[in-house]
Amino acid sequence: MSAPRKAFRTLVPLAAALVVSACGGTDNSALGVAVIGSPREKFDIDENASTSRSLASQLVRASTVEGLVSFDEKGRVIPALADRWIVTDDGQSYIFRLRDGDWSSGDPLTADSAKKALDSALKALDDTPLAHDLAGIDEIRTMAGRVIEIRLDRPMPYLLQLLAQPELGLSFKGRGAGPMRLEGRQGSARLTPIDPASLGLPTVENWPRRTRRIDLSVLDGPAAVAAFNTGKVDLVMGGEIQDFPLTRSVGILRGTIQVDPVVGLFGLQVTSDKGFLADPANREALAMAIDREGLIAPFSLGGWSATSRIVTPSLDGDLGTIGERWSEQSLDERRALAMARVRRWAAAASGGKPAADVAPPAAPPAVRGGRGAPAPAAPIAHGPHLTVWLPAGGGADTLLEKLTADFAAIGVRLTRTDKADEADLRLVDDVARYPRAAWFLNRLSCNARRGLCSADADARVAEAATAATPDERAALLTEAEAELTAANVFIPFGTPIRWSLVRGSVAGFAPNTWGWHPLMPLAWVPK
Repeated sequence: MSAPRKAFRTLVPLAAALVVSACGGTDNSALGVAVIGSPREKFDIDENASTSRSLASQLVRASTVEGLVSFDEKGRVIPALADRWIVTDDGQSYIFRLRDGDWSSGDPLTADSAKKALDSALKALDDTPLAHDLAGIDEIRTMAGRVIEIRLDRPMPYLLQLLAQPELGLSFKGRGAGPMRLEGRQGSARLTPIDPASLGLPTVENWPRRTRRIDLSVLDGPAAVAAFNTGKVDLVMGGEIQDFPLTRSVGILRGTIQVDPVVGLFGLQVTSDKGFLADPANREALAMAIDREGLIAPFSLGGWSATSRIVTPSLDGDLGTIGERWSEQSLDERRALAMARVRRWAAAASGGKPAADVAPPAAPPAVRGGRGAPAPAAPIAHGPHLTVWLPAGGGADTLLEKLTADFAAIGVRLTRTDKADEADLRLVDDVARYPRAAWFLNRLSCNARRGLCSADADARVAEAATAATPDERAALLTEAEAELTAANVFIPFGTPIRWSLVRGSVAGFAPNTWGWHPLMPLAWVPK
């Protein structure tokens, strides 16, 4: 290979890490963990399953079907089936040295078997957004008995973070290589750490006493918080905005509320191009009407960041040329302009003469300064009526109340529907898997089939995939964001909200950028 190679980045192999981490433990009782979700769900670890699988299924898959690399509790990439790797200076080749040992079937872990497993995992992604995130992979090659190479057609600085995703777990003969074994498939499960000796790895003394079982249950939000408050579980994960008000019942002696510093998509996807929503300017009117800080104020969440941008500002590769929208207008001014568009549309819809796109002579549609309840808008004959889908929960009820008032301030009526496929607007609440613009744009692409999209934005993203330099790529992704913003197919609120309840005695948990909390670090017996 022509590009010079850096020295191997060697990390502590699995078995050695186990010895260091586990020394001194005495309490190996099971740890009760609840994940918020549907109690009726079945844990799905099949590699051919959709990437939209639930959080509980993702956690179980990551625990039982590990990939070349994985995440620790702080969201850092650590060795898994590969115990070391190098990256060439041009960033277009990743070379992995597989650890010694076997698959769980007893067959030796080889470069050939790992390559076949990785090819199969990538193929299973089909045409999903994650597949587009990984589109820079050009070829996977075996180089020696336990060495494989991933060649790229362009640098992918966050390839390791992507390879650590649960979907990239590698299985052989239908079985993963741990680090845990699953018992139970629906509603609750037991996950037991696998003795390294059974995988052909060095023996760890007193393994059963140094690790503990994870008893994982899937509960709805109220049941999960109740289980924590009564001591039935020591950790609740997967909390989102709709269940956040439930945390008010958690006393300081029971544990702490941990909020992850994540980035991602949190806002309304426009799913209809009929009626009022057919015009991008009208869709922009809805975005202009929202008081973003006021939307989250009832939750008393310190550090939450509002934004009118699709891509979270200041990420790696952000050129800084796209700023917050309407920054020179007050909320009152934005709402006045938005109401004028609503009146113009209503007049045209009723056969009347369209009005100019100027503020009406009526009183301002919101309390001065944009705080407090908006003043009711003057009734608009034939004004638009839109439907929105939000998940069930008290926090979602609060969001609905705020959004309804914000839209009413410009003469738009908003009602809730429990049929997500029929809603005009749908809440999107996703945490980014890597902090670059491409993740956001791939999730809102026409390929993602979430709602309205922009073919022009997709074209710029496709061009960026073949860009000659990082600067050119960043410029094209910036153009794509501008195209998507102009289309007004997504109405951003700000960063997603992810929270957990953590008992003080729990070790192996830490808030992190990905909002991802693997189970194996929780299985160590506390020192």
